[in-house]
Amino acid sequence: MTEIVHVAVYDTLADWEVGHAIAHLRGARYDVRTVGESLDPVTTAGGMRVLPDLTVADLDPAGSAMLILPGAYTWEEGNHAFGRKARRFLEAGVPVAAICGATAGLAREGLLDDRDHTSSAPEYLAATGYAGAARYQDVPAVTDGDLITASPVAPVEFAREVLARLGVYEPKVLHAWYRLFGEQDASAYPEFAAGAQA
Repeated sequence: MTEIVHVAVYDTLADWEVGHAIAHLRGARYDVRTVGESLDPVTTAGGMRVLPDLTVADLDPAGSAMLILPGAYTWEEGNHAFGRKARRFLEAGVPVAAICGATAGLAREGLLDDRDHTSSAPEYLAATGYAGAARYQDVPAVTDGDLITASPVAPVEFAREVLARLGVYEPKVLHAWYRLFGEQDASAYPEFAAGAQA
């Protein structure tokens, strides 16, 4: 049975931050649906126009396997509806994955105060006034229970955490996937391809 992973879309969305994750979800037992504040098209940082499949107001954690929150300039002054929705997801036990500016949105919502997390830099999150500085980890990506956070320069590590949390690949296959895409080790391709087909 196909499960749905929801990806938030908003103007200036950082295309490159979620590409690896969503491309490798499709074709597994997952499909991807986009969620906007409205059904109006949004324009990504790369200039692509994306038409949301549904609105954040209509998004129900019960019908989702995960909510992915990409970075965007709009996190500096908005996207509050997505921060509140992330809270509902976590309260319902449904995973949330946030990268770059989306981590600041979660910090403003108080969702990083009691969870291990990462972001662009400790100072970036400190500027939000959040209370979770002691839980900050200076690594590319962190998973703490149902919450994944990542640095903006770590889209492959972000994808690895998303794929692991959703069980898309067996650990050995995921390791080969990361060697191939994260370390550019072409010798990992046969192992990844064989494992992914299985």
